[in-house]
Amino acid sequence: MDPPSLASLSLTHVHYNPHDRFSYLCAWLALVPQGLCVVYATLMWSSREVEICLMFAGQMACEALNWALKRWIKEERPRQMYGKGYGMPSSHAQFVSFFSLYLTLFLLFRHAPHPTQTHTPTTYAQRLGLSVLALASAAAVAFSRIYLTYHTNKQVLVGCAAGAAFAVVWFGFTTLLRRSGWVHWGLDHPLARVFRLRDLVIEEDLLDAGWARWEDKRRKRSVNGKKKT
Repeated sequence: MDPPSLASLSLTHVHYNPHDRFSYLCAWLALVPQGLCVVYATLMWSSREVEICLMFAGQMACEALNWALKRWIKEERPRQMYGKGYGMPSSHAQFVSFFSLYLTLFLLFRHAPHPTQTHTPTTYAQRLGLSVLALASAAAVAFSRIYLTYHTNKQVLVGCAAGAAFAVVWFGFTTLLRRSGWVHWGLDHPLARVFRLRDLVIEEDLLDAGWARWEDKRRKRSVNGKKKT
């Protein structure tokens, strides 16, 4: 009997021209959404910050919107591309547009870190530079979808517009949740207490998390070591 034909798991299966170095780079850029999902999971588990959880919830809602739009519009991918599924709008472009714009809105309008004795937080100019870098990276990922012929120009532009629009809507929604007290109410819920959810990143850099306690512990160890000698 002939062995059964095997299927390909297309989650990270990217077509590119092996003789084109820029095409190879674009193939790696196509993995950015998967990488960002790993970043989301890592930060949510390690920091337990509710802001990151809210951002990830918006990211998943944006993906659901893309799934619905593709099946409503039903526009095929470019003919020279052998990829499966509909192409309008580009899910990659929509994903990175939401991520980069929501991050920009957070850094410029919500994040206000305070200095501590052991840490100087990022300035507004530094946060602006980080925002520009995030937006430029999103543009590179979006362009890679055109270069690899997975999408047309219009499909990528619509994906960017949908992701950006949803980022603004979701940022406004989370702002409303905060101002109305729903976020604080949720953090006081017993389930949130079990998972140790917190809301510190608004006023505190992630880099500062636990640093003051570590510096205090390090100074005490140094003083104890000198006493012994």
